[in-house]
Amino acid sequence: MPAAQQATYPNQDELDSVVSDLGRLPPLVTSWEVDSLKEHIARAQRGEAFVLQGGDCAETFDECTSENIVAKLKILLQMSLVMLYGLKKPVVRVGRMAGQYAKPRSADIETRDGTSLPSFRGDLINRNPFTPDDRIPDPQMILRGYERAALTLNFVRSLIDGGFADLHHPEYWDLDWVGHSTMADEYHGIVRSISNSLDFLETVSGQQLHKTQRADIFAAHEGLHLLYEQSQTRYLDRRGLWYNLTTHFPWIGMRTAAMDGAHIEYFRGIANPMGVKIGPGMTRQWVQDLVGVLNPENEPGRLTLIHRFGANSIEENLPDLIKAVNDTGSPVLWVCDPMHGNTESTADGTKTRRFDNIVSELESAFRVHEEMGSHLGGVHLELTGENVTECTGGARGLTDGDLAREYKSTVDPRLNYEQAMEVAMRIAGLHQGNGKERRGG
Repeated sequence: MPAAQQATYPNQDELDSVVSDLGRLPPLVTSWEVDSLKEHIARAQRGEAFVLQGGDCAETFDECTSENIVAKLKILLQMSLVMLYGLKKPVVRVGRMAGQYAKPRSADIETRDGTSLPSFRGDLINRNPFTPDDRIPDPQMILRGYERAALTLNFVRSLIDGGFADLHHPEYWDLDWVGHSTMADEYHGIVRSISNSLDFLETVSGQQLHKTQRADIFAAHEGLHLLYEQSQTRYLDRRGLWYNLTTHFPWIGMRTAAMDGAHIEYFRGIANPMGVKIGPGMTRQWVQDLVGVLNPENEPGRLTLIHRFGANSIEENLPDLIKAVNDTGSPVLWVCDPMHGNTESTADGTKTRRFDNIVSELESAFRVHEEMGSHLGGVHLELTGENVTECTGGARGLTDGDLAREYKSTVDPRLNYEQAMEVAMRIAGLHQGNGKERRGG
């Protein structure tokens, strides 16, 4: 079957050797972790939990440092704490990390000043500098990606097992500059409220609430590079199933969601919970075919549909797709990606996203699902724990002129710490408002 968005490697023998080597290395995740996430997603499908998926647009090898990993964990933990407080339900944390090294491109070739070279497809494939040597797809980068993912997951697990995510001490999660945020006081009020509640419950019960001492962090990435994905796909005799053990939650982008494509063929054969991005151009029949092929047994927790329409078109396009999926009778988790449909360029060609448009799409998503008798069970965000200036707006009112100050992304713009926290606050408040409307009706 045709495999879209795959790099062309000049040395097939070297590529085969690397893929073979990778297939013999230990898996990055375990099947029981994968199955645990599937159970969490099934609960979110029933409205008993909410999924927070966030992280870098594209990870880079250079940013595989303890400081960056800790910052990612801190922002996910802080956002989930705010959502837990506002939503009054568990929050499932899924990081775009430990494998988000490949990116789809709109063209195979990039041209600058009359020179044409292969497009940069992420650190898993080639290098970003615009030189002939850097842009040649290099099979050794596949192994480097596996190694960086392993280092990331190992450090995350060590932090979690060491008590980093203990709800008794959420003050540990503060980033160095949290005090500069206009939302710092509100966040610290939430922290005090939760800490006081835990102290009260443990005093009354006479024992510690052990589930509050750790928070699972699951890994996710776009399952784009098929050779990387298949090299760590294992058949487990005791389960009688194939698992992609590069990650807990792989997803399919719209560019690779063709029904006759190799990505759909690969994904339908693995047992992982999985996501599919849907957006403008996705027809009713197409989404029903995706549901039928990827979840033919109507298995709870298996399929997540991540919609990304843009603030101006979500209310026009989403209702019909919700109805189409409802007509299949298959359980799905609906997640809103308010980032990708709202990408635009400034006058000087800098890619950015307007915070108001991101929030507007989220508001519309909650409202449309409510009106359709469905519910929004998660959010998918590109964000960072760093103080970047890549998206305009938010509490600090960043403008186009601020973008050049701390613009670090090599691909798409991300929410910075304050903007991500403001989104978390909005989600918690939005849900409370919708809940009151439902109870009142």
